[in-house]
Amino acid sequence: MQCDICGNNAATVHLTEIIDDKMTELHLCEECAQKKGAQMESHFGLADLLAGLADLGGQFTKTQKETKIKCPRCGLTYEDFKKIGRLGCGECYSAFREALLPLLKRIHGSTQHYGKSPAKKAAKAAKAVKTTMARNELQELKEKLQKAIQIEEFEEAAKLRDRIRDLEKRKKK
Repeated sequence: MQCDICGNNAATVHLTEIIDDKMTELHLCEECAQKKGAQMESHFGLADLLAGLADLGGQFTKTQKETKIKCPRCGLTYEDFKKIGRLGCGECYSAFREALLPLLKRIHGSTQHYGKSPAKKAAKAAKAVKTTMARNELQELKEKLQKAIQIEEFEEAAKLRDRIRDLEKRKKK
């Protein structure tokens, strides 16, 4: 696919813009993308985007804005974060928590991160949990068996013995 602007080079950058339910695609070579990127940055930078989202339509009261929330570790103010679009340190998340939660919800749709885990790792973890549960169940059954024998409830003890054998057979397989 060729660059939509110069028409000479292969397109390596692909931009998709959706405005009023109309999708426009732009395929650019690296040189044209850099030029276009500089133009886009001057019109609409990341800091501007975050500042616009961070304002959230003036949800904060004047007293909160006037107090100028500040990170105790790095000294970054919330106003500075809105200007530069980056937090200064890990402590900023705690310092700006009240202001960041609505921002994160607006950007990600949630304030809680739900990441993905590789299928093999998830299967291995599930197997480990299953093994631990089976081991705990087996231990619990053995304890119940000992109690049943002590109080001479032999019918219950026989049932427990059979369940223990079944679990041990499954464990060996």
